[in-house]
Amino acid sequence: MNTLTSGLASAQRQQLESRAYAKATLRLLPFLFLCYVAAYLDRVNVGFAKLQMLSDLQFSETVYGLGAGIFFIGYFFFEVPSNLLMHRVGARRWIARIMLTWAVISAASLFVKTPTQFYIVRFLLGVAEAGFFPGIVLYLTYWFPAARRSRMNALFMIGIPVAGVLGGPLSGWILAAFDGRDGWASWQWLFFIEALPSFVLGVITLFYLPNSIRAATWLSNEERAVLEENIAQEQAGKGHASVASVFSNGRVWLMALIYFCCMMGLYGISFYLPTLIKASGVKSALDVGLLTAIPYACAVFSMLFVAKSADRRGERRWHFAIASLAAALGLYLSTVFGHNVPLAMLALSVGAAGMLATMPVFWAWPSAILAGGSAAAAIGMINSIGNLAGFVSPTIIGWMKDVTHSTNAGMYCVAAAMVLGAALSLLQPKEIVNG
Repeated sequence: MNTLTSGLASAQRQQLESRAYAKATLRLLPFLFLCYVAAYLDRVNVGFAKLQMLSDLQFSETVYGLGAGIFFIGYFFFEVPSNLLMHRVGARRWIARIMLTWAVISAASLFVKTPTQFYIVRFLLGVAEAGFFPGIVLYLTYWFPAARRSRMNALFMIGIPVAGVLGGPLSGWILAAFDGRDGWASWQWLFFIEALPSFVLGVITLFYLPNSIRAATWLSNEERAVLEENIAQEQAGKGHASVASVFSNGRVWLMALIYFCCMMGLYGISFYLPTLIKASGVKSALDVGLLTAIPYACAVFSMLFVAKSADRRGERRWHFAIASLAAALGLYLSTVFGHNVPLAMLALSVGAAGMLATMPVFWAWPSAILAGGSAAAAIGMINSIGNLAGFVSPTIIGWMKDVTHSTNAGMYCVAAAMVLGAALSLLQPKEIVNG
């Protein structure tokens, strides 16, 4: 036990620990949350650009689906190397690098003229962003033990639905207000304006984000000591396998498959929510943008509630499975009520709330098994394989829409994937993932 904390009475230690975690949460999570809002907005704003971009550039639904999804091919190949580099060089410089490069490439999307250019920009955006999400998941394991991790993950990951709550109305307003200004189409302004927050936050990251507990000058010596001690005790009980062995670990591959199913739902919603709402009978781009905020607002509450419940009860498998089944039901019902705006919005809200509630619970699993460089590799591998669904999901939906002139068949595939993910999650050993 650390000499700075070994002489403290239990009550004093708990008070010191509570104060230290409160400081760390307040200092880190709001900033990381803002970064993820910016990141996710840049990743999926193509779903709003699509409403006008396709007609301007004469792109088919198949071209859009392939371009939206090819982001994840670049993401896949660079994910694990990126996470290993972050573990080696530190979060501050690496996260800043990621944010600055993706901001520049996202803004460059406004110059796209041909399908080939669209594919190239989306691929490069995936390369640039690779490592951000799993890097932050790994970074949080440096600070918070397993008993707090679902809640911390949730505070970071609500950046996804908040990006939808803020990004929907913002994107709809840009499309309505900027069309033709200074010779640019509204979708070009959309890419440019929404890249600016990422660039600014990337610069701030260089000065704001500490690499580790030891580098946190805003904690006292005693506070740093108790946080480091908690992490050290937890890491001591985990496997420190070689990076290479991670790729032959059956549990890691099972997690990757479960996460793939989860991401089928996320990107089915993210890339096609504006299209689904428009198909239900909403015509105005601004109204579509405002209505997309509703499912994401529901997801903010579901993520926080499910994560808190999972940590409090020490149970994660059934929390994940039930949320995943709710997502599948919501996506299915969105096709049944596809031409009834209120019922379609209710179904999409259930789908988004269930889907996004799975994420903070899921990401408490990998760090419960491995530590150090092996954890970095496992988190990167799981995220890269899982995010291939970001290629598969929009590609399938886009192709099926061209063939059937409806998104229904694509939504059925996505809902089926969520059901499969729920079933596979129950194969996880409860004594490990619930710990």
